[in-house]
Amino acid sequence: MASTPFSAAFSAPSFGFHRAGANRNSSFPTSLWSPTAFRVPSSVRSLGSCNSSFFVNGLSSSSSLPSPWRLSFSSRSSGVYARAATEKTLYDFTVKDIDRNDVSLSKFKGKVLLIVNVASKCGLTTSNYKELSHIYEKYKTQGFEILAFPCNQFGGQEPGSNPDIKQFACTRFKAEFPIFDKVDVNGPGTVPVYQFLKSSAGGFLGDLIKWNFEKFLVDKNGKVVERYPPTTSPFQIEKDIQKLLAA
Repeated sequence: MASTPFSAAFSAPSFGFHRAGANRNSSFPTSLWSPTAFRVPSSVRSLGSCNSSFFVNGLSSSSSLPSPWRLSFSSRSSGVYARAATEKTLYDFTVKDIDRNDVSLSKFKGKVLLIVNVASKCGLTTSNYKELSHIYEKYKTQGFEILAFPCNQFGGQEPGSNPDIKQFACTRFKAEFPIFDKVDVNGPGTVPVYQFLKSSAGGFLGDLIKWNFEKFLVDKNGKVVERYPPTTSPFQIEKDIQKLLAA
């Protein structure tokens, strides 16, 4: 995997990702940089939950990651601030839930949202699902939602059908937050909502989602305010969630 040069405010120290408990099929790069959220300035609950039923097969696709790369960071070390890359908000989009029903994201108006592309067979799966479920349980009554979008584009680590994905998340991790239809987040098949997310908060690889469990934090007005690399754990995002809930 060829190294890609980036201009950065500063170079973050190397962050070692330990794969001791990873699925053997996981091919997440072992040389990563700091999991701290990178910031790029720029100008219910029942949906798909464990209580619903569905019988739809998901689509599969695959792609590969570039190799050890260097994050670009803003020198601002604190505070949640908005980027207004477009005039649109998240509420302008309609997606399909895991039952293949149309869902207008305007249903989530006034809530703080954490949007994440999930996978069932990744080395990051267990820790992320456990922490996501914990944070959801803690803040769901305060106006917080997690929107999970399964994706099979990273190492083929979400190969199952929608029923497989739902059973895995709900049975093994007791996930109660909404899970949506399997989607593409990169390439020509990228769903519109992810086009919006990426254009609102460009990453150090441009618009590319790097791997499973990349995260976007959206404020109560439907604007993306933070983007976090895959190695940023949900617990590390908790303070930013608290700030937006209090705003």
